[in-house]
Amino acid sequence: MYQSSLSIVQNKLKIINDPVHGFIKIPHEILFDVIEHPYFQRLRRISQTGLLSLIFPGAKHTRFHHALGAMNLMFKALETLKLKGIKISKEEEEAAMLAILLHDIGHGPFSHALENRLMDDWHHEKISILLMNRLNEEFGGKLDLAIEMFKGQYHRMFFNQLISSQLDVDRMDYLKRDSFYTGVSEGDVNVERIISMMNVSEEKLVIDAKGIYSIENYLTARMFMYWQVYYHKTAALAEHVLVQILNRAKYLVSQNLELDAPSNLKYFLVKNKFDEATEEDVRRFTLLDDMDVFQAIKEWTENPDFILARLCRIVIYRDFPKSIISSKPFCEEFLKQNIEKVNQYFHINSGEELVGQISRTLLPYDTEKQPIYLMDKTGNKFKLEESENQILFGCMENATQKYIFYCPREVWDLK
Repeated sequence: MYQSSLSIVQNKLKIINDPVHGFIKIPHEILFDVIEHPYFQRLRRISQTGLLSLIFPGAKHTRFHHALGAMNLMFKALETLKLKGIKISKEEEEAAMLAILLHDIGHGPFSHALENRLMDDWHHEKISILLMNRLNEEFGGKLDLAIEMFKGQYHRMFFNQLISSQLDVDRMDYLKRDSFYTGVSEGDVNVERIISMMNVSEEKLVIDAKGIYSIENYLTARMFMYWQVYYHKTAALAEHVLVQILNRAKYLVSQNLELDAPSNLKYFLVKNKFDEATEEDVRRFTLLDDMDVFQAIKEWTENPDFILARLCRIVIYRDFPKSIISSKPFCEEFLKQNIEKVNQYFHINSGEELVGQISRTLLPYDTEKQPIYLMDKTGNKFKLEESENQILFGCMENATQKYIFYCPREVWDLK
């Protein structure tokens, strides 16, 4: 039966129903094409918050969810600025939405937890640029401007700031989204209010002065989310154990011991030199996801190596060591004593793999790194900390550090 050419043209201007933001528009066809690409679809299989679901069971959302949410907030921010008289071309809008959509494309399995562990010091932003350049080739240069914005090199600074700054749409989405999925209401920031207060002065992002309390609330919400969720002592320990597992696996492979693992993960366990990413490196990386790592961890719970099996059972059976959090570091003698007890109890000589301390540091607001500017009705600009109306800034300008000690429960319970 005859079909007209119009009847087979795919509608790419979709609407996606998101539990956090409601309906998300895809206003440009190139956005749809990028979302459909295998590089982006892989983000469906990359956790947004690593192993956080072991502590907050609802935290099962992915980088795919987050990227779409950040793109949606970018669209709303640009619409707000246009209503305030800021000239933004269709090409600029498209590029800004592409840049934020792809800002996490380079994340590996379990997101930040395994950062730099698979490809030496290849930070996810470095891999993101590499993958964006490849997509740009596929799409005939349509991502040129998006890549320029992502690198922070576009001459209209506010576009760069919306993508990466202390008040970017990336942070606004992950705070609200992670708050929603963890059930921790302290992170539920009013992004609509913040976006409505955005403005531009001399091509830089500013906030209307009357929005100061929304900004302070946003900064304190971020501080609470870090200490209550991301840096929760068990969450921090879960992330640390995940890193230990991969380090131990790579060590065993380097000793010519055979480890069962999915082929794409095994490739990165074996290979150690990544000065330049080869075609095979990129192909393998873009096929790797949480499922590969989790499958390996399940397999390794029965590994003959005591340390690897022990670490893997922590994750699979949620059998965490005893942990204590402190504002001061634990002394070396205390650590050494517990390592010796672990060695004696398990009849091993590598107790330092099961006992130790980790630290987490947070600076809620950096007064030097891209400070947030307010603008009054006369057009006068001033930094957030210079506002006479600020009330919470004093507790956000200093870094806080916490230390977490961990030790096998069997040994700790002997005390």
